[in-house]
Amino acid sequence: MTVPTITLNDNTSIPQLGFGVFQIPPEDTERLVSEALEAGYRHIDTAAIYRNEEGVGRAIAASGIPRDELYVTTKLWNRRHDDPEVALAESLERLGLDNVDLYLIHWPCPRQNRYVEAWRGLIGLREQGLTTSIGVSNFLPEHLDRLEMQTPVTPAVNQVELHPAFQPWKDIDAARVHGIRVQAWSPLGMGRNGLLDAPEVVDVAAAHGVSPAQAIIRWHLQNGVILFPKSAHPERIRENIDVFGFELTPDEMAAITSLDEGEAGRVGPHPNEFEPAPAGS
Repeated sequence: MTVPTITLNDNTSIPQLGFGVFQIPPEDTERLVSEALEAGYRHIDTAAIYRNEEGVGRAIAASGIPRDELYVTTKLWNRRHDDPEVALAESLERLGLDNVDLYLIHWPCPRQNRYVEAWRGLIGLREQGLTTSIGVSNFLPEHLDRLEMQTPVTPAVNQVELHPAFQPWKDIDAARVHGIRVQAWSPLGMGRNGLLDAPEVVDVAAAHGVSPAQAIIRWHLQNGVILFPKSAHPERIRENIDVFGFELTPDEMAAITSLDEGEAGRVGPHPNEFEPAPAGS
């Protein structure tokens, strides 16, 4: 099984479909990432705040897969905007790696107003070879504009909440105009919007003999989005990557797109409202 790749604005490539480990307990991470690697995933998305980088690293080490065949993403947490070099060093130690393929600022935290400073730090980390590519997560157009105006480097990606119930295409298009590729977190809506039971999704899935989750994943892929669905069930981990043997028609794509609920469909916090947790949390 060959997962397609997408070329980033720094002339590197990233697998379009990966495996996410958000909310996977640390004690289960090594086992589930190992399942994902065995199923054919080569792109793993983690973050310092997930507290499971060690498990990701152990699974990578045990896999025997050459490092240059793997794509590893981790993220700078909100309280570390002033010391990204130290934060990445800690993540690399936990992962057991010399570098990562992609390092992201996890949230802009605009009231904290340090994300431009943090971005300059990430540029330095890329120059040191500690990360191949750099990007952001949950940034709105106004945050991206500040980075473009105040620094010489445009993010390679912006990872945002995106699923059929919440489709911020205006913001996504604003990023794409600048050559920023979009990644979807919560691509299945965390199961909070009844997406997997929506008749529009169920009908599309039935037409292709696939699961509702596979139909939604295929919708993302055909929209040119990078995504990494998460599952703690080995059979679903395998199912979620088995999405390259069918293609949705324009009408089927439109049916899933019609599920957009705007802000009412959002399952995570608004980027302008999410700030660092209190110290010690």
